[in-house]
Amino acid sequence: MAKLRHIALQVPDLETAAQFYEKALELTRVAEAESPIGNAIMLSDGIMNLTLLAFPEGTKGAVNGPGWAGLHHFGFVVDDEQATARKIEENGGSFFMRLPDTYPGVDAEAKFKDPLGIVFDIAEHDWKQVPKA
Repeated sequence: MAKLRHIALQVPDLETAAQFYEKALELTRVAEAESPIGNAIMLSDGIMNLTLLAFPEGTKGAVNGPGWAGLHHFGFVVDDEQATARKIEENGGSFFMRLPDTYPGVDAEAKFKDPLGIVFDIAEHDWKQVPKA
């Protein structure tokens, strides 16, 4: 069974968005990344990871341009990535892309689209969380 563990929002201003979620909802900043595909600040409540994404000019991956804000994608932790990929495709989903694991701070995940074109990740690894006490 897949477990929802990651939501990614595209925002025009990473720091402003991160400070809002840190102060208003007490999420904890767990990581940051700058890469050729875009920049990110990762926050966590200890179970779910909220990744804020920004795409400056020249980077790839923005939805509706760099000034747009909204849901970019979401992600599931799975036990067996290959078996899950087969099930996704058998049920009308399609492989979209794999993030490279060579960018600092970027977790490699397989991205798919559901039958409506909505992008989601699957990975055998969890996303960065607040360390357990």
